[in-house]
Amino acid sequence: MSEKRITLFAGHYGSGKTNIAVNYAMNLKKLGYPTVIADLDIVNPYFRTKDSEQELKEQGIDLICSSFANTNLDIPSVPQTMYRVVHDKSTYAVMDIGGDDAGAVALGRFAEAINAENDYEMYFVLNLFRPLTRSAEEAFTVMKEIEYVCGLKFTGIVNNSNLGELTTAEDVISTFAEAERLSEMSGLPLCFVSAEKNVCEKMSDREEKLFPLELQKKYF
Repeated sequence: MSEKRITLFAGHYGSGKTNIAVNYAMNLKKLGYPTVIADLDIVNPYFRTKDSEQELKEQGIDLICSSFANTNLDIPSVPQTMYRVVHDKSTYAVMDIGGDDAGAVALGRFAEAINAENDYEMYFVLNLFRPLTRSAEEAFTVMKEIEYVCGLKFTGIVNNSNLGELTTAEDVISTFAEAERLSEMSGLPLCFVSAEKNVCEKMSDREEKLFPLELQKKYF
């Protein structure tokens, strides 16, 4: 796990960024880092960081998100408290970035400060089972669009290829070669493979670095 102060997760819609961000923040906290998680996905998706608000609170992780999260309003607003991510150097911040280049627009207002501090990791979350990222070439195009819009460069790739609760170990393993192709194409390291913890257990003999996930619950 990176020791950079700011960790950002960005990628295509439905890639699983939010679930990884929540799990990543919880792991940072378990390692003893003062942790805050910021939901910069400003247009309401199906899953939000706020869905895990209670679990985050129980672990002492501060959550920053739009006041319109989990409402039926899609109002693209960024709360002033979001600037804590770049101003409060005493905390380790995890940021869940909106899908694709359109969702990354909001990140642009923080790019100058993040680049100036130069203490960040920005992971491209890859899901090869999503319609517009079924190949390394398609994923690379999305990656470059996000970088162009937000003004930050990706530093690594996370293979989070999944089919939701139906995902098997064989499904994930079948994506390894294409994920490696994206790594070679982009020149970025494939930092880890994330999957639900039971799926990870069935891949324990693999050489890849695995990051077991607790899947978010959706509250209606």
